[in-house]
Amino acid sequence: MSSIFKLSRACQVLVTSFALASGLLAATAQARTLETAYGEVEIKGQPQRVVTLYEGALDTALTAGVTPLGAVATRGGEGVAGYLGEAAADIAIVGTARETNIEAVIAQRPDLILASSRLPEAQYQLLSQIAPTVVPRTEGFEPEAWKAEARLFGEALGREAAIDDAIETIENRSRSLAQRQPNGDTTATLARWMPNGPLVMSTRLFATGLLAASGFDVKDGGVVKVGRPHSDSLSLENLSSIDSDWLFLATLNDDGEAALESARQSPAFERLDVVQQGHVMPVDGQLWTSASGPIAAQRILDDIEGVLTQ
Repeated sequence: MSSIFKLSRACQVLVTSFALASGLLAATAQARTLETAYGEVEIKGQPQRVVTLYEGALDTALTAGVTPLGAVATRGGEGVAGYLGEAAADIAIVGTARETNIEAVIAQRPDLILASSRLPEAQYQLLSQIAPTVVPRTEGFEPEAWKAEARLFGEALGREAAIDDAIETIENRSRSLAQRQPNGDTTATLARWMPNGPLVMSTRLFATGLLAASGFDVKDGGVVKVGRPHSDSLSLENLSSIDSDWLFLATLNDDGEAALESARQSPAFERLDVVQQGHVMPVDGQLWTSASGPIAAQRILDDIEGVLTQ
């Protein structure tokens, strides 16, 4: 996959030509101006050809009833996240979270690009020549940031009402789940198991925010540094950091599954109180530690509700 910074001369000409053509074909509908990380972006009408370069943007677009033509592959996979099901089955892959295939984006002839808040400005400048490119103004890690991002993407798509309704439904459901454990003293930890050991996830992420909104006291064992999404890999001798009332244990792919199965044979793992209590909840790592958006939120709440009914 070619880097977005290593374009051939032919590709540069293609970007320019596409930008000119898009300008000539722009709809005459009432324009709206969005405040984004890289300034104001003007969008006209309801975009019909959307490309998403961020998993949260893909999730939000599908929530709004828009199926993007292109999207990036989920972390640890070759296609979009499996939790999206058939709704995303025919979407073309135009890159990964780290690298965009510019030729693949151009091939989709987008009239709107939805990107991550971490999109570098150099990449933004190029993409914005192809189509209006919306980058949220999200800084650092904030468990509620996904709502502002979803609302911005909804406005860009011209479908704000659908996103507002979806967020309200999720907030109501979270509050209902929290009422099942009113004391708020049930601790929970989210960890992602990797071949070289588990990573404890920050308490300030999308999924851990949903755990907190559902009434759990979310812990990171004191091993996650400020501003980081997760800890360094833990050795089997230091597994006490993941010992809580409930452990939500995520794997991204088959390698992680194999490593976890090996760890289950370890006395250090078996000695954990959470393991002995039978309170280890296996979860989809692509969903719990990579995704965001209204559909992902509902799937995570499904898992949480499964725990609360035990």
